[in-house]
Parts: sequence; C-alpha cells; structure tokens
Amino acid sequence: MKSALILGGTQFVGKRLVQLLIDDGVEVTIATRGLTADTFGNQVTRLRIDRENAGSLEKAFRDKKWDVVFDQTCYSSQEALDTLKALKGKVKKYIFTSSQAVYDFGTNHKEGGFNPLEFTPFLKTRREYIGYVGYQEAKRAAEAILFQNAEFPVVAVRFPIIIGKDDYTNRLHFHVEHVKEGRTMFIEHPDFRYSFIDSGEAAAFLLSMAKSDYQGPINQGSEEDISLSELIKLIENLLGKKAIVSAEGNPSPYNLPGSWSINTSLAESMGFRFTSLDSLLTDLIRYYS
Repeated sequence: MKSALILGGTQFVGKRLVQLLIDDGVEVTIATRGLTADTFGNQVTRLRIDRENAGSLEKAFRDKKWDVVFDQTCYSSQEALDTLKALKGKVKKYIFTSSQAVYDFGTNHKEGGFNPLEFTPFLKTRREYIGYVGYQEAKRAAEAILFQNAEFPVVAVRFPIIIGKDDYTNRLHFHVEHVKEGRTMFIEHPDFRYSFIDSGEAAAFLLSMAKSDYQGPINQGSEEDISLSELIKLIENLLGKKAIVSAEGNPSPYNLPGSWSINTSLAESMGFRFTSLDSLLTDLIRYYS
C-alpha cells in the first residue's frame, strides 16, 4: 500500500489512523467537509467533500487514484452508492467503518449474524435515519450497497463501542465523573451488556485490514463484554465511592435499547489480540478520575 484516501480522518480513530499511515510511509489524502482542523500540516493532501452531495465527490476524486480507501463517514445507503460511483476505477480496496449495530440486539454475535448480501437496502439520505434503529438500518444498508455493488474487495469493520483517552464523546467519562462527584445518574437497563475496543487498537486494526487479503465483514475488540451494572461496580471499587443511581438522574449515554456485544473469535483466529476489557476499563477509569 503506497497511497490511501481517508473519508474523514480529523477526529478520534481517524486521527490515529492517519498518523499510523504517515508513519508507515503511505501517501495520505483526507477528504472532509473542511470544518475540523487537523494537525498533520504538509504530511497529507486535503480534499473538500460533502457526503450528501454526490457532485462534490466526483469533482474531488476526478483524475486521482489510491490503493485503499478508508470510509469513516458513511451514514446512509445513498452515500455508499454515491461513493462507489465516484471511486469506480480509482481504488483497489475499500475499508468501511461499520458497527456492531448491524446485528439485532443481543450478545456474542458472530459475523454471520448479519449477511449484507441478503439484505435489501432502500436508498435514503442520512437525515432519513432516526435514532438507534435508524443508525442500525443505515449501517446495514451501507454494507449491503458496498458488498452487492463494489468492483473491488470490501472489508466491513464492525466496531463495538470505541473508548480511549482521546474519546471526544466522553461517554465513559460521564460515568466516572458522576460517581466521583456524587452526581445522580439514570441507568435504564443495568443488565444490558456491551462490547468495547481501545481507540488505538481500532486504528491499528483498520490498517491491518488494508494490508491483509481478507475481505468481508469482521468483528474486533476486547474478547469480553460487560453489563452497565458491572461497569458501575468497577468504577465504585476503583474510586472507593458509591454511585447514586435513580430515575431522576442524568441519563447514561449508554442507555441503549438492548444489549450489543460481539464474538471476536474470527479476528483472534487471524492472529489479532486485543487488550482485555478489565484492563482497558481499569486504565481509563483511573485516567478519568
């Protein structure tokens, strides 16, 4: 891999991925709306695009080619289709940032739990996908568009919840802060279970997929999952303080409609190893506190 196009690349995992590619000697182009500044200076080429405007993609990608595209900003079936058309004949492999949300609510999902080749997508814009159910359909439909229409290999990286010291969403930090400061929070379903991955390992996995011969969907992340009640207990033990939980508290940003956790045995069978969830969470809780 000598050249890469990143759709996104200015926040969180995207920034880590850009740096890994630069360190690897890859010529990097980042394509964004141009609203978020980056710190890469003259180490990258920048293109301005609007994922909701197909014409902007065609204009930006005209007369250009890359070995790999990393798509971090696709949130609709229409965007997936427009991007395929704009990149036709211009890339050799497509790494799509998908989500464990493609699976129905539940635990220990393997890749076969959702087959994008058997899903019938409807063309919609990102504004037509509402809430968690909308997000789920958007990722399913985008995967379906890509796998059913792409003329090049596609990898759908089905991320679980991404956490790290650079997590701008502050969702894990919310829980640590509330316990530390004695603030009341509301956890609707304390027994629902979730999977997580470290942001650095997420970026490294994306790079590994670009270098590999693998194509298809794949799960990755810490092998274990955890319930919200177990997460709160871990925070309490590390901080030496009791959480205050009641229906009158601030809603947890992890208040999802059901459990979402994945089985990572396929990635592990390919030689990938991820930080244990207890170690990952313990480190971050201590950092936030």
